[in-house]
Amino acid sequence: MRIVVPAGGIGGARFLRGLKAALGTDAATESNQATENQITVIGNTGDDITLFGLRICPDLDTVMYTLGGGINEEQGWGRTDESFTVKEELAAYGMKPTWFGLGDRDTATHIVRAQMIAAGYPLSAITTALCDRWQPGVRLMPMTDDQVETHVVVNDGDGRRAIHFQEWWIRHRAALPAEEIISLGAEKAKPAPGVIRAIRNADAVIIPPSNPVVSVGSILNIEGIREAMADKTVVGVSPIIGDAPVRGMADACLDAIGVRTSAGAVAEHLGSDLLDGWLVDEADAGTEVDGIEVRSRPLYMSAPEATEALARAAVDLAVELSERRAGQR
Repeated sequence: MRIVVPAGGIGGARFLRGLKAALGTDAATESNQATENQITVIGNTGDDITLFGLRICPDLDTVMYTLGGGINEEQGWGRTDESFTVKEELAAYGMKPTWFGLGDRDTATHIVRAQMIAAGYPLSAITTALCDRWQPGVRLMPMTDDQVETHVVVNDGDGRRAIHFQEWWIRHRAALPAEEIISLGAEKAKPAPGVIRAIRNADAVIIPPSNPVVSVGSILNIEGIREAMADKTVVGVSPIIGDAPVRGMADACLDAIGVRTSAGAVAEHLGSDLLDGWLVDEADAGTEVDGIEVRSRPLYMSAPEATEALARAAVDLAVELSERRAGQR
């Protein structure tokens, strides 16, 4: 199968690891697929931020490190065996912000990216070059080569203002009520080279349990991506279990756009024009969404075996719905 996965950070990356196992692509590389199964990942770049002259792409790097064996498994982001000497030295100079955990090993990746940006390379080419080292076993591409940033409008003691999503998420832990979430630059951004072609050539699109607003939503905001996916069999995995996020603070993002934090409400938000199938946790069995086939499975990616089983269930549902669609033609 040829599968396209629009992915955010930790949840998306861990699901992709299970998907590779389910499809038998564990030993495959981007340039030499070991099986007939291929995975193309469209990475969210709405979380990207420029700090200390470096362009940081958290979601692209989390997918790359996770699938390439360099991720900090305990926290799910950043490098393993990380140190923070550079961060401490910057703080000693009074450089801000101090709330972003820029690790020493991670900084090397950002320096390479910054040098290639300065030389005129687009983000898609830079991502391919970085993956040459990590060999993630998937084709990883950004959603766009254009600069898109997610900002959050908050209203606190300093008045109504917009701050970068990373400041809201990391510094404030999404505790400041968000009045609006804005995807700056999305209205003018174009899909990165190969994105639309990959979707058109795919047998199915699988949406992992990534944040539906600022990860998956950011990708779908790019012109042409949602429309291309709507012509395919699309199966999503709910990031919500029992009215709470599986991980992180997706509920705060959903509140900001007026969507209830439930598996069914998220599916309705994504829409039956996009989704054909939706996997919910057993705690949400009985969820019904008009126009979408809903199945319940254990969604907690608590171990590699559980993650592989979840990915396999998503693939099986995609195959079933694809065959059903073909039979109706």
